[in-house]
Amino acid sequence: MKRPILLVLFILLGGSSIFAQKVDSSVNKLGVTKNGNGALMSPSNNIMDNLSSSPEFSVLVNAIKTAGLTDTFNGNNAITIFAPTNKAFEKLESGKLDTLLLPVHQGELTNLLQYHAIAGRITSKDIERQIKAGNGQAIFTTLSGGVLKARINENRNIALTDENGDQGVISKFGIPQSNGILHIISSVLTPRLK
Repeated sequence: MKRPILLVLFILLGGSSIFAQKVDSSVNKLGVTKNGNGALMSPSNNIMDNLSSSPEFSVLVNAIKTAGLTDTFNGNNAITIFAPTNKAFEKLESGKLDTLLLPVHQGELTNLLQYHAIAGRITSKDIERQIKAGNGQAIFTTLSGGVLKARINENRNIALTDENGDQGVISKFGIPQSNGILHIISSVLTPRLK
């Protein structure tokens, strides 16, 4: 008698997700999400408005403005962004960010930022389905034309691998935006230099 009950519980609990990460559970009834530092993100705001409302993303917002990509992340076209926090930018080698923010490196900065975005609304369920369909790996083409690979790591988290073999883990899933979806990642992903 215990086996059928355990089997049913396993199916119900195990079938919901294979990830250790969770879809953002801090979403209230109005859809407003509390970010990691308590800043609010509303699904009625676009990506730039929500990023700008959170001090946790001040470096990313500054980089987007410097690269001239504000309209890309303000626009009506649906975008999924893997947003690195300020702490993620601190992991870059010393002086790298300062160099990227120089006008002479605007093309490289633009490429880096577009490498963190994918056309369309890609939810955590979509990522999960694509990983399963790809026998443990999903491949995404970014707005820059580069490739990101998604896999489940040893801690059962979704890890994104960039073209240089470096990884960033999605720490928070599926924050709805009026023009897309935002996932928070632990590291800055870098495309292969062209």
